[in-house]
Amino acid sequence: MSQDNAESAPMTDDEQRLHQLGYAQELSRTMSGFSNFAVSFTIISILSGCLTLYGFGMNTGGPAMIVWGWPFVGLMTLFVGLAMAEVCSSYPTAGGLYYWAAKLAPSNGAAWAWFTGWFNFLGQVAVTAGIDFGAAFFLNAFLDLQFGFSATPGHTILLFGIILLVHALLNSLGVKLVARLNDISVWWHIVGVLFIVGALVLLPDNHQSAGFVFGHFVNNTGWESTFYVGMLGLLLAQYTFTGYDASAHMTEETHDAARSGPRGIVMSILVSLGAGWVLLIGLTFAIQSYDGALESGTGVPPAQIFIDAVGLTMGKVLLLVVIGAQLFCGMASVTANSRMIYAFSRDGALPGSSFWHKINPKTRTPTNAIWLAAGGAFVLGLPYLWNTTAYTAVTSIAVIGLYIAYVLPTLLRLAQGKNFKPGPWSLGRWSRPIGIIAIIWVAFITVLFMLPQVSPVTGSTFNYTPIAVLVVLGFASAYWFLSARRWFTGPKVQGSEAELAAIERDLDVI
Repeated sequence: MSQDNAESAPMTDDEQRLHQLGYAQELSRTMSGFSNFAVSFTIISILSGCLTLYGFGMNTGGPAMIVWGWPFVGLMTLFVGLAMAEVCSSYPTAGGLYYWAAKLAPSNGAAWAWFTGWFNFLGQVAVTAGIDFGAAFFLNAFLDLQFGFSATPGHTILLFGIILLVHALLNSLGVKLVARLNDISVWWHIVGVLFIVGALVLLPDNHQSAGFVFGHFVNNTGWESTFYVGMLGLLLAQYTFTGYDASAHMTEETHDAARSGPRGIVMSILVSLGAGWVLLIGLTFAIQSYDGALESGTGVPPAQIFIDAVGLTMGKVLLLVVIGAQLFCGMASVTANSRMIYAFSRDGALPGSSFWHKINPKTRTPTNAIWLAAGGAFVLGLPYLWNTTAYTAVTSIAVIGLYIAYVLPTLLRLAQGKNFKPGPWSLGRWSRPIGIIAIIWVAFITVLFMLPQVSPVTGSTFNYTPIAVLVVLGFASAYWFLSARRWFTGPKVQGSEAELAAIERDLDVI
């Protein structure tokens, strides 16, 4: 019977490669290369990251750092992404970063996989929180303008919870719906940026000068060092350029994964780099009142810039375009987050792994992992009720957690030298210099974004990023040394060729 099935439905190259890596085709492989790119592009979401931290950028460096920090950080991010893409081509699995670390480590691969996975888990949960928290900010601003639903911490947290709930429900309905929405999201973002920038260029009576946009520096942080404040301002761009590891996490659901995954990573960065710069320059030229935008009753400076530049009605329209993009972005982030949780728990690394790894037989999606992703993000955003800088702390946590996980496989890949076996997408002789630049950059931003962002440092302005990172690192370390090092062996293969086929047949029967 199994032989007949094998003959009637021969394995694709993707399924054969996944079997070679030790896994059955449990997830539904229905995504195209464009859809794989769309997931990462949607999570980067220039209409989310750029605009939710725009007010932060206005205080930490102002227009000069907003406009020039973007291409600089984008270039550094491209080095990181290129290094990741090369490894992704060799190991196209949903586990992504932590699986790569296990396979590339010269010794004790289980430990490398363990800590890479936990940093990836932290970053994924934080970036989901940051995206949907930003959407809650902007939605609250719109509801305040339209219905008088005031922008208070309590209201923002309520909307944050509702948005996460909707995104978890959408993801639970199956990957085909998610892929279709992500495809729409790409065009929503591109057309949305053109629409917003076009309106901000054509409709206002006045624009800022080129000298202001490209050279004006602002420091409202309380710190005296211009250089330090300027470096802090890079968070706007670096937080936006996160989440593109989604293309790797979706490879078990993507056709021609060894090529489509790497292309998705690199192209999502490149397209976002160009479109995001256009958006930031257009928005900065349209500022009518700098202090008025920062002191806006909506709590969202870009919303006030829209209203001042194009009027209340059109300002609300532009705000809705942004909110739509942010909702697409948050949905895609929950998708990628849940696949990482699914893969990490498939190998027994999370407490309660057998529960988080379960696949819904009807939708072929990791439903329990989806709800863990949404629930964890909600918990991470709760400190906003008493800490006014909580949002920037969440974004810093996302950057640090993700980028440490991004760069550890690159470090191990460099250590392998000529022993590394590249996939069909390779950097060739450029692999080593690109990898070295990526490692240096990640080391720099890891320290930078743990530093205080506002002076004086008080309970309400404290950057709790170091605490969150140390809590997760401490838990992962204690769990490893007290227990996991005795039983966690890294990514587990699911069995022989016959056993993998049996798993797939069982899912097909259900």
